[in-house]
Parts: sequence; C-alpha cells; structure tokens
Amino acid sequence: MINSNKTLAETLSNHKHIIENVTREAFIEEAVKNKECLVAKNGTLATWTPEESTGRSPKDTLIVKRPESQIHIDWNSPNNLPMTEKLFDSVYEDAMKFLGETDKLYVTNRVIGADSTYALPVKTITSNALTSVFTDNMFRPIPEDINKSCFAERGFTLITLPYHKLDKTKYEWKLRRLPNGDPADMIVAMDFDRRIGLVIGSAYLGSVKKLMFTVMNYYLPFEKVLPLHCSANVGKDGNSALILGLSGTGKTTLSADPNRKLLGDDEHGWANHGIANFENGCYAKMIDINPEDEPDIYHAVMHKDDYKNHGSIIENAMIYPNGEFDFYDDRLTPNSRASYPLKYLPNLEPSSCAGHPNTILFLTADAYGVLPPISKLDKHQAMLWFLMGYTSKLAGTETGIKEPTATFSRFFGQPFMPGLPSVYSQMLGNKMEKFNTSVYLINTGWSGGKFGEGKRIALPLTRKMVDAALNGSIENVEYIYDERFHVNIPKAVPGVPSEILNPINTWKDADEYNETAQDLANQFSKAFDEAYGKNNISSHVKKNCPGK
Repeated sequence: MINSNKTLAETLSNHKHIIENVTREAFIEEAVKNKECLVAKNGTLATWTPEESTGRSPKDTLIVKRPESQIHIDWNSPNNLPMTEKLFDSVYEDAMKFLGETDKLYVTNRVIGADSTYALPVKTITSNALTSVFTDNMFRPIPEDINKSCFAERGFTLITLPYHKLDKTKYEWKLRRLPNGDPADMIVAMDFDRRIGLVIGSAYLGSVKKLMFTVMNYYLPFEKVLPLHCSANVGKDGNSALILGLSGTGKTTLSADPNRKLLGDDEHGWANHGIANFENGCYAKMIDINPEDEPDIYHAVMHKDDYKNHGSIIENAMIYPNGEFDFYDDRLTPNSRASYPLKYLPNLEPSSCAGHPNTILFLTADAYGVLPPISKLDKHQAMLWFLMGYTSKLAGTETGIKEPTATFSRFFGQPFMPGLPSVYSQMLGNKMEKFNTSVYLINTGWSGGKFGEGKRIALPLTRKMVDAALNGSIENVEYIYDERFHVNIPKAVPGVPSEILNPINTWKDADEYNETAQDLANQFSKAFDEAYGKNNISSHVKKNCPGK
C-alpha cells in the first residue's frame, strides 16, 4: 500500500510552479490568462466542458471498500459503487504522475461547514485555476477558531485533474465499459479512510461540489450531526426551517421568502446546537431562468462588475459573440449551471447558522394528483417519507415517459448519502423528538386529477400553506388520518379553501381517484422493499409506508 501523504508531499515539493492560496482576483486572472474561461459582457466567467462532462457521472463515481469503513456504507444503494484498494492506489499513482507533469498547480485551503465545531478542512490541488475559483465560491474560508472543530486534525485532500484522462488500456476491465464498448477514462473516487478524493477526467464543476458533500454525509453521523440535502432559512423571530425536495418541487422558489433570511440553498448539517450551511456559495441551474421569477439568483450571476471582482462562473450556457447569454438555448445541455458566492444574494443570514429548526418541509410534486397539498407527519411518518424521498417525473419530460412516473431518491439526495439508511432516518426521528420539530409534507404538484387532467396547485395557495406551517397556525387544528398514505390532513388552513385539502374532494370521479391513489401506494411499497428489504428498518417506520 502506498504512503499517500508522503507521496503527495514529495510530488508537491518537487513541483516548480505551485500557486497556493493567492487572492481571489489572482485565481480569476490565472483562469482567464490560461483560457480556461472567457469574460462575458457583464464580467462573469463563462466556460464550457467536453460533452461527457456536462453533468455528474454517477457510474464513474466510486467508493474505496476497506475493512475499516465498509460496514458503515449501504452497498445495496445503486449509487454506492465499490472499488478495491489496489485499484484506488493505481489511480492515485496516475494522479501523482499527472500532477508532476502539469506546468502549474493551484492549491486552496478552505473548509466545508459554517459551524466551526465540525468544519472540515479541505486542501484542493488542481491543474486548473478555474477550479480554484470554484472552490473559493463554494467552500468556506478557514475560521479563526478552527481548532474547535472535531476535524481540525483530520482534514481531507481533494485532487482534481479535470482534463487529464486515464489510460484506457491500463484500466480495461477494471473500470466500467462505455456504451461503445470502450473502458471509461474518467473517475470520481472517494477514500473515506485515508481522507482523499480524486477527480480525473471530469471537467464538470459539480463533481467537486458533490464529492465533498458525499464526504460530509459519510463523516458527520459519527459526530452526531445529521447531514441534509436541503435549503434553510430563518425568520425574524429566530425560528428556522429546513426545506427538502428534489428538482422540480419548488425548493428554490419556496426558500426565497422576503420575510426570512436564507442560510443556504443546498447542503446543511443539524448538530445538537442548531443548523448550519456547509457552503460559501450556490450552484444554480440556469436553463430557462427568468429574472422576474428568480431575481435574486439572476442578479447574483448577471450583475455587472469588473471580472476580477465578479468571479461568478457560468458553465455550459449558450453565449453570443457580443458576450450575452441565451439561457433558453439548451443545445449544449439542459444542465447549464452558475456558481456564485452567497454574498451576492440579498436577505442573507451572514453567519449561515441558526438554532434548531422549528419546522421541516418535505416537498413533492405529485403528478398523480392524489397526495394532499399539505399534511403533517409524526416522527415515524417523517422517517418513512425521508427514506422514500418521493416526487414524480412528468409525461413528456423524458423520452418514453407517457404517464406520470414515481421517483424515489432516499433522503431527497440518494447519490450523495453513502451511509446506512437506518442511521440517517433514526437521527432525524431523534432530533425531531428532542427539539420538538414539526414536519410537513407539501404537495406542490397536481390536484383534481393526474398531470394532463387536473391542475397544478396554485403557488399563492402553496405559499399560504407553507406560511401556516412555518408560523405554527395549523399546529392545533383538527386532522384527518389518511389510511392509505399514512399522513395527517388538516381540516383547515388559513386562507386556503377547505375543499382542496383532502384530494379526493377535488376529483370528479372518486373511484378513479382511489384507483390512481392505490397505484401510487403500491409503487411506494415496491420501492421500499427493493431499497430497504435488506436493511434493518424499524417496523414502526415500515408500517407507515403507503401500500403497507
């Protein structure tokens, strides 16, 4: 086995040109000088990646399987793909060779986590200056009290070589086969035990962000911190909220509230003294962005400034020769992204920290039209819906989808949650109970029929239901228990017509509602058995699964 720390130290000590922890302006100038990006008309940095790097590559994302850690990882999850120690060592040696051959290396030292008690020091070593700008946007400065962190002496090293490729001949039959039969030449690898991450051949900046999120999601439960794929905000009264939901459920829209300050939009931890954002910035989808609908994000990315000060990065969006973007053109990819610092957003909580959440919202866009627009979940119900992470894909959004399709992503972030599912779900239940947190399921999808027949629940009504959950005005109303979906439906919500609260009332044909609802419930039951049949999930949780 290689001595990884010594090998990296030797590689760096022998390198003749390392640019380490210089100013943000200097990293930006390097990225532009190296032609890693162009300066757009407004001063943002525009970049484009090869076709294979326009999104994450989950089939090339691997976790080293070691005796020390393998019992803590759910290898039944389709996203937790193992690699041998020997294979990792081989790829690591290639990474050292690539680093040694690179004309310049860029190094940043940052942390993941606004809460100093568990901020994770991260040293990022890369061949590309733009990656360093990205880590400056997304990772946090090292706090003065870093010695308080449980990870102060247990940092993480991330090596990213976005435009280097592995030798296909060397790794034939060792890495996955591409559709054309060739072996893969990229890898995103995590060694939790030696605390090293490798990104080779993936130029998608999200690979850097999501690798470190996965790392935090593995480490934090051991420190009694629950990691969550969610947005968070806090009201003027100090009451905080967490909002979980997959793409298309309205998480970004509902997190933006003029009466509440934003902590962050994507990654948070819940410790025994409160919640905190992991990140220093946001990585937002830009396709079809409308400045009227999402003015804060648009301004953060598109405000005018000298490029040396701006530093927002727009990745894989169409741009014209005059330097202006067309965010409605998806010919490059529908996954165009922008990275920008949190400081560019208004109405921000500067500390990125708050007390224990009074309220948690699970968002789902139910295209079957059978879930109530709002329902309250008790401890075990919340643990179940947290495990399932349900939403719907719509007809017409993907080739071959002609009817609404149920989608399940555990903890609303399946690809990034490597630990045992019982650990995450039990931590949620325990913290709900200990800190008296209320959990609500909000259906931002359809009512009165499935997609194509019913109508999407009006956003103003959804906002009133969210407000009622956040201000506690529906804590003590009367509820009806839904026997099929095992949720509690309020009989009244201020400002919302009572007839829409129970979805069966909105359908013209009650029999059709029951048939559609039972179909979805059966899909829940099947998905639960497939995902957790081999896991030790409490019977108290399991019995709350729809269809059970």
